[in-house]
Amino acid sequence: MTDTTETHMTPPHGGSVGYDAYKFRSPEFRAAVDALRGLRHDLISQAFAYHPLPPLRVDKGLARHLSGRLREYAGWTPHALITAAGLIAMLIASDNWGHGAVTNLFVGVLALVPILLTMVRPVLAFWLSLAGTAITLQLLNGASDEWPWMAGSFASHLVVLTVVAIRTRPRTAVWMWLLTGAYGLMWEGGLGGQHYYPSNTVDLLFVSALSLLAVSVWHIRGDAQRTVTAQQTVTAHERSRRTLLEERTTIARELHDVVAHHMSVVAIQAEAAPYRVENPPPELEKAFATIRENAVAALTELRRVLGVVRAEDYEAPDAPQPTLADLDGLLDNVRGAGLSVDKAVTGAVRELPQGVELSAYRIVQEALSNTLRHAPGASARVEIGYVLGGLGLRVVNGPRPELSLVKPSPGAGHGITGMRERVSMLNGEMTAGPTDEGGYEVAVFLPVPLPLPLRDEGGA
Repeated sequence: MTDTTETHMTPPHGGSVGYDAYKFRSPEFRAAVDALRGLRHDLISQAFAYHPLPPLRVDKGLARHLSGRLREYAGWTPHALITAAGLIAMLIASDNWGHGAVTNLFVGVLALVPILLTMVRPVLAFWLSLAGTAITLQLLNGASDEWPWMAGSFASHLVVLTVVAIRTRPRTAVWMWLLTGAYGLMWEGGLGGQHYYPSNTVDLLFVSALSLLAVSVWHIRGDAQRTVTAQQTVTAHERSRRTLLEERTTIARELHDVVAHHMSVVAIQAEAAPYRVENPPPELEKAFATIRENAVAALTELRRVLGVVRAEDYEAPDAPQPTLADLDGLLDNVRGAGLSVDKAVTGAVRELPQGVELSAYRIVQEALSNTLRHAPGASARVEIGYVLGGLGLRVVNGPRPELSLVKPSPGAGHGITGMRERVSMLNGEMTAGPTDEGGYEVAVFLPVPLPLPLRDEGGA
């Protein structure tokens, strides 16, 4: 079977015209096409690209030791240096014996403008420098033994090459250097017979090669520094992360030593307390049994949470997480603690995603815990609504009775925050606040995507 995969690949130069001919060419041909494509992108497509030279950073280097206006002006040092180089090239270009002032001024401007243009449109400055060199050579033809690069054009083009190389990538600098050599060879081949002196293109190529080499070394050094900085940042992040894990392990160990010990003591004392009293009432035995069950459940949850804190590769136990089906057990538990709570369910009860079931259970658990803590003796109501687009929860409690002997217990304030985090994780909505009757209400809606209808395989 013929493999037709390659014919559907995207051509490297965009479009599909001529790609079949391109892919069957030799590697040398494709390398030349790719090179010409790079030339077109770097020096033709980007010819009029606007890239203003930003001010120098003054928070590092020598500029950071300055103050006031001097530090502010130090940011414009590159602009000042480029302008100074342009003025020097202008002076060199306009110093031509035997030509009028207008011609010298025009030639000087031709040397200045490309250098100034490197600060806003660097690639266009290169082309303008080549054009200015040709115009200058025609205006001053025979005035000097230097050709095709007159003294001012030589200085101007050298500055342009250097500045543009600094402001662009090395590939662009290589293309400019090669085009500069091709430009000089064109003048030698076309007009060499009209001059008695050798061309100075080789001199310009040699000096500019040294300059571009220095710029390339500067680019490589900068890239190396950025790579080292990135590696140091990653190393520092890993070190901070390792320190954080060590601190979390220490905290987990301390929490286990303190909290787990006392919870174990509570569970043991609650189990032994009925035997210390002769003929204890059934209510008392039931209360101590409830205390022991809560203490054991808290120890189990504590060990699970601390296991997560102790290590990243902690594997959660296989025990099933609580769901809304376990809500009756939770309500019986809080009733045993003295809270009068009712439950109402509306809608068609159905199985929901595990994350929704667990979050709903924890939200109801936290809301009832807040009622026990902040409004002891109050009654509460839990409403669960199964609707088409999700699950609605409403936990509302009445005001705390004035004659209640149990005082409210202040909390850390993380209960509502934890509920909001769970709701936000599921892209739900939540409101919490006091009611007009003096109680408190928590209302939550957790969206549940509708299952996609099964396709009828026998249909069209």
